[in-house]
Amino acid sequence: MKIALAQLNFFVGDFDGNLDKMLKAVDEAKQQGADLVCFPELATCGYPPRDFLEFDDFIRQAEKSVGKLAEAAVDIAIAVGSPSRNPVVEGKDLFNSVYFLADGQVKHVQHKALLPTYDVFDEYRYFEPASEFNIVEYKGKRIALSICEDLWNLGNENPLYTIVPMDEMMPHKPDLILNLSASPFTHSHAKERLHVLAANVQRYGLPMFYVNQVGSQTEIIFDGGSIVFSPKGTVYEEMPYWVEMVKTFDLDDVIEDKQTVLQSKEKIPLIHDALVLGIKDYFGKLGFKQAILGLSGGIDSAVVAVLAARALGEDNVRGLLMPSQFSSDHSVNDARQLAVNLGMQYDILPIEPMYNSFMDVLKPHFWGNPFNVAEENIQARARGLLLMGVSNKFGNILLNTTNKSEMAVGYGTLYGDLCGGLSVLADVYKTEVYELAEYINKDSEVIPENIITKPPSAELRPNQKDSDSLPPYDVLDAILYQYIERQQGPNEIIAMGFDERIVRRALRLVNMNEFKRYQSAPVLRVSPKAFGMGRRMPIVGKYLS
Repeated sequence: MKIALAQLNFFVGDFDGNLDKMLKAVDEAKQQGADLVCFPELATCGYPPRDFLEFDDFIRQAEKSVGKLAEAAVDIAIAVGSPSRNPVVEGKDLFNSVYFLADGQVKHVQHKALLPTYDVFDEYRYFEPASEFNIVEYKGKRIALSICEDLWNLGNENPLYTIVPMDEMMPHKPDLILNLSASPFTHSHAKERLHVLAANVQRYGLPMFYVNQVGSQTEIIFDGGSIVFSPKGTVYEEMPYWVEMVKTFDLDDVIEDKQTVLQSKEKIPLIHDALVLGIKDYFGKLGFKQAILGLSGGIDSAVVAVLAARALGEDNVRGLLMPSQFSSDHSVNDARQLAVNLGMQYDILPIEPMYNSFMDVLKPHFWGNPFNVAEENIQARARGLLLMGVSNKFGNILLNTTNKSEMAVGYGTLYGDLCGGLSVLADVYKTEVYELAEYINKDSEVIPENIITKPPSAELRPNQKDSDSLPPYDVLDAILYQYIERQQGPNEIIAMGFDERIVRRALRLVNMNEFKRYQSAPVLRVSPKAFGMGRRMPIVGKYLS
């Protein structure tokens, strides 16, 4: 048997586009001599569909797509993920299912049993878990069909679940495992995924064909990286990340374990490529082409400008340099040089006249109080006003350049530098931003070296440095990682050797600035715990206040 894995980029709710893409992949698989072609989880409607699943018309269109695919399942079988209706009144209205189509009809339907409801996942909100487990026979092979999380409770070791789907299927004596996935990217997930899948293969002694989708759905990014395992538990081939591909594998060759192909899993290159894809798909799927951002001469805006240029093309990225009376000459020169290096359009719009006008109006109402954060924020909001004005006039999407460290502790101004339609770096700590800059410059100087080496500063008051109000970023980021990604409390973090005063202040800042994050743009997710739908905290809470 020859099995094709169709690693494709789907669009939530675009039934016609998704169907057309799959029908073309069916033809390509046929040309490659495949007997069976496999598509990812919920491929008909795209993942994650979220509350679209509550619309009856949405489900009808998914059913129509399955019907069209069944008609195409002639001289080839198709395994495809799609929502299906639960005929039983009790329980949720839908299943998350894989359809096995052959000879022009639906031969078998297997539902997903393990429904993740944590971090960015909320499947139990919509789906009923499977209670029956059967296999399908095709061309003399007995196939165990599974969906994504169904393989993530090996040996009943995951305390979230009480059942092991593959254990339920093994009495039917399958010859191979097919797993249809929509497994979101994080910079550590690729290694974890290999480990979990390999452990399954070693436990059951069966070859496995795992197909994952690729592409970005707002904040969630999918890397592809579909995998074929030999029955020994070794990787036969891991398909490339970030690209759509249909590739056919000969089951006999896989069983004989004739080759091993693995992709690189270096953290910073993965983050770089994920962010480029995230920007590209966010714009493409919304029907936009051009981005705008503020170029401050700092490292965050520089990295975002490069990523945007690589995602959209330098002709589609515009930067505004908006110096104030506190901006240094080298910041303006650095920003200008970056724009020249990238070949992108830039404009210089000094904000001092605007700032002075605002101050003239506000001065009688400030009652002679000394310069403080209010005046600083007026500068940031003046820049936000200019950026949004140009964005509205020319139909650009404003890219937010705030990094995760700043987003965590509230080191940003609402309706100012937190403006934007997409937060590119808000899941990338400041120390990681520096690593990204070095990676970008690995072959030639794209980002001027002075941007990378100078002390970071918001330049909202004379001689301001980030270190005036924040601990060094290497210390701050280590504390934030323990709190945000690992959910460690202050006592546990202090016990690791961090200064108690710094820890308590940092964690308090994180909690008290939740209201800013609620009002911020969607964050491209590249870590195991990103701000947004995967981290749900109350705005009003006493913990660490």
